[in-house]
Amino acid sequence: MFVVTAALCAFAGTDVREWIAMGTVARVSAKDGGVADCTAARETFARLEKLLSAHDKRSELSRLAPLADDAVLARCAPETRACYAAAFRFRDETDGLFNPRWRGTNTLDLGAIAKGFAVDAAAARHPAAGKPLLIDLGGNLKAVRGVWKTGVRDPRNPGAWVAAFALSNGMACATSGAYARGEHIRDGRTGAAARTDVASVTVIHPSSAMLADALSTTLFLLGEEKGEAFLRARHPEARAIWVK
Repeated sequence: MFVVTAALCAFAGTDVREWIAMGTVARVSAKDGGVADCTAARETFARLEKLLSAHDKRSELSRLAPLADDAVLARCAPETRACYAAAFRFRDETDGLFNPRWRGTNTLDLGAIAKGFAVDAAAARHPAAGKPLLIDLGGNLKAVRGVWKTGVRDPRNPGAWVAAFALSNGMACATSGAYARGEHIRDGRTGAAARTDVASVTVIHPSSAMLADALSTTLFLLGEEKGEAFLRARHPEARAIWVK
């Protein structure tokens, strides 16, 4: 997931804390004299990485992978249930195109939704009042408080922008594209690399980084025409920015 944030958000008066979490770069930013307290985000990301890692055989996700969906939802930790449920729901909504079991029946991979879920979980630990605060996990952004300007990178020209927009008071966004990490987005029905007519798609959601994360992957797989139809039918609260 790739949304450019630092170049637009790291202006004078912004306090930024940055570290590695869940296999990517995490940031908490505060402005207007606020302090970027990253304690809650650090703790949340570390805990969820242990639970939801597909690369750790000891993780909850790895232990539950052989079970049927209903059993996964019954046995997972209460704090992760919403993530599994949303992933299964997106699989059903897309006839398997978005699929947490794309590697096989006895596997689970929440890589297309877990980072957004983690951002929502971290944001929920911050009070609604206070200085502007932004949480970013690998390009999955949520404006906990205040107004934040960000934008979409031109995939063919890293120094250029194709769109700019603002996130405010709970809004979130995520971007999917094959230009930064190669063909990492998979068709959940076949396991093959995505074949699509777009270079990237950014989804802006009014309240959920988890849904923005899942939707950006789904729309990238669908392509612009089918993706816009899916968005209107299933998630009209969100909007997409397409880059061809």
